[in-house]
Amino acid sequence: MDIATAQRLAWENKKAKGFNTTDVALEFGLLTAEVSEAFTAWCRKEGQLGEELADVFLYLTALAEMNGVDLASEVAAKIDKNARRVYARNEDGVLVRVSDA
Repeated sequence: MDIATAQRLAWENKKAKGFNTTDVALEFGLLTAEVSEAFTAWCRKEGQLGEELADVFLYLTALAEMNGVDLASEVAAKIDKNARRVYARNEDGVLVRVSDA
């Protein structure tokens, strides 16, 4: 499934079920809770990690929809931007960006 379709279907489900579609701050809070649940599933080596990561994605798509963001286009643009960046290790061995190429 592509990102645009997932964003549309997730939004349609939120509307159909009567979930939050207007309170952006609340949605950020719920997204944060889902990230925490995914982290907990990972730490405990629980089988629900994939499901929790899917929840994170769905809350993220809702935030995009609430703010008129075409998440598929933004992800593609960011992947392209990241691919052009150049990194090197500094004197402490930390990887740092040295160019946006």
